[in-house]
Amino acid sequence: MARHARLIFPGVALHIYQRGNDRKATFREDSDRLVYLSNLAELCKRWECALHAYCLMTNHVHLMLTPAHEEGPASVMRDLGRRYVRYFNERHRRTGSLWEGRFYSCLLDSARYVLGCQRYIDLNPVRAGVVDLPGAYRWSSYAGNSGARTDALLSPHTEYLAISADESKRCRAYAELCREAEAPEFLAAVRDATFGGLPLIGDEFKSRLHAMGVRLERARPGPCSQPASASEPPNLELAI
Repeated sequence: MARHARLIFPGVALHIYQRGNDRKATFREDSDRLVYLSNLAELCKRWECALHAYCLMTNHVHLMLTPAHEEGPASVMRDLGRRYVRYFNERHRRTGSLWEGRFYSCLLDSARYVLGCQRYIDLNPVRAGVVDLPGAYRWSSYAGNSGARTDALLSPHTEYLAISADESKRCRAYAELCREAEAPEFLAAVRDATFGGLPLIGDEFKSRLHAMGVRLERARPGPCSQPASASEPPNLELAI
């Protein structure tokens, strides 16, 4: 699917995906992940991007954030890439590029897509077969979003806060949501929209974009929508 011009609007959530060059490992040890997250936190603050969800896999990264300014996401990813690649190459005595070109992204609006994509990110390690339960994976935002631990990186999205005014009830409800089966059609739509640069938005926002002359195409399910069989080994790329 051809990629569209990137759609970014201040105050509207964005799903970001970036993978390693040739799908090779971008994190070799826990210290790598700690450096990445530390820089991510600093740069999100600098460029005024609220981070709602994240997942660091061996060779790719998922983020969901809301920028205060249109240039925010690109600035975060640019500076993060420069810092982390410099660190990674020095730490592991390598040279050359680490990431596969520019990042992919998908605009998100409405509770269905915001909460659905947040869950999509937090359940990435489960879909990949790395863990059986999302709370067993240290390098995602699931523990913070489900209330298992405090995660200073996270700024809750308004749709997440709308689940309940009571924090404990909200966390329990989100954990319950993550126990529900994910619809293959939704997983495919997120993947195709992200790789194609297409928005996953409600009718009201669609009308706004049409009025602005933005052409929208429907995300189509792709070949990655089928789940892996239980006999297959963990595949870190399957869960993109």
